[in-house]
Amino acid sequence: MTSAADAVRLIERLSATGIDVWVCGGWGIDALLGRETRPHKDLDILVRLDDIARARTLLEADGYRLTEIWSENRRAGDVHGVETDTAFVLEDAAGRQIDLHAISLMPNGGAFPAYDGEGMTFSADDLSGKGTIAGFPVQCLSVRMQFRGHTGYELPERQIGDLKLLRERFGAERTT
Repeated sequence: MTSAADAVRLIERLSATGIDVWVCGGWGIDALLGRETRPHKDLDILVRLDDIARARTLLEADGYRLTEIWSENRRAGDVHGVETDTAFVLEDAAGRQIDLHAISLMPNGGAFPAYDGEGMTFSADDLSGKGTIAGFPVQCLSVRMQFRGHTGYELPERQIGDLKLLRERFGAERTT
């Protein structure tokens, strides 16, 4: 499990080196809600493609090891000429997981997933979510983007519950 303290430590670690992080998934929903609603297996984050190799190296130096490359992974080159995976999971010896996905920022403030060639994009508003984890302020996906990201597959019960909490707090698919 990845606790709130673990999530904050990971975000702080990456941010301290100039790596922008957008929290998504379960912790992203809890950040928008401003409270932990359930245990979390991992911390899901988006990181700029130009930072993903550095983020992975930094986390591996902290004892995290590659445990999964997602099926949507595409190898891509960053601005430094490094070819890297764009969708993967790292785990440490204690079982804490971090799920990283690379995005490429666009001049309009939006982004497109470096891991997905299907044409999906994030608008600047999609990346504008603000939340807190254990009182620590974080960037996260907007409420609207959280709903959008939880479509196209059969949702497990915990994710159905997450979306129900978002609807109760913010209304159906409203943006933040």
